Amino acid sequence: MTYPLPNASVDLTGQVALVTGASSGLGLRFARVLAACGAKVAIAARRADRLETLAAEIRNAGGEALPVSLDVTDADQLVSAVAQAEQAFGTVTILVNNAGIPDAQRAHKMPLELIDRVIDVNLRAPWILSCEVARRLMAAEKPGRIVNIASVAAFNYAGGGAALYSVTKMGVVRMTEALAVEWSRNNINVNAIAPGAFSSEMMDGMLSRVGDISQGFPRKRIGDPAQLDSTLLYLVSPASDAVTGTCIKVDDGQGSR
Repeated sequence: MTYPLPNASVDLTGQVALVTGASSGLGLRFARVLAACGAKVAIAARRADRLETLAAEIRNAGGEALPVSLDVTDADQLVSAVAQAEQAFGTVTILVNNAGIPDAQRAHKMPLELIDRVIDVNLRAPWILSCEVARRLMAAEKPGRIVNIASVAAFNYAGGGAALYSVTKMGVVRMTEALAVEWSRNNINVNAIAPGAFSSEMMDGMLSRVGDISQGFPRKRIGDPAQLDSTLLYLVSPASDAVTGTCIKVDDGQGSR
């Protein structure tokens, strides 16, 4: 096989992407970026009005977008979301498992309902979606890319009320590694990104509770979602063809203290 020089195109023409948690924060940015690079994008979240706004923005810029109303705690809706994306655009070849929630409580104070919800959103949903997308890719005999959004909290937890979040995000990292092994023979690459503190609704909520944490970071700043663009595009583009089972930390030095 002859590779281009350099082998680093981010042209996603012909690709179909599904992004969860796309109504705000990192997911919204991911959807915009994938669409800007030519992918047809199914944008999934609970807040349908925000999805419609984002879809209109993508279409006005010349892209294609499908809003999909989705509660990721509902397994039937997860399967349906993949089916809707496939019906509209064809087989989903790029999955970004971005939807996630914090726990914001110390472990011994968490009610069972919150425990279940954090596990369902952060770990169960990405597992179910990944398997559904992989099954359809295998049936279509197509290669695919799955990108799971973990967190540096998976590797560094200093206490303070996010223990289960940390545990579920490490589960996402291990899920990435295990599924990569299972599906490598099918040319389905499974990788993860572990962001540090980046601007988002989740981060805004945390800052409102605990105050400005940026002054404790080496660079004294909260990251901008745009700083994740290149990592996402690397993991879904031809350049990362031989990369699977990897978690890339993008934390501005925050998690390495």
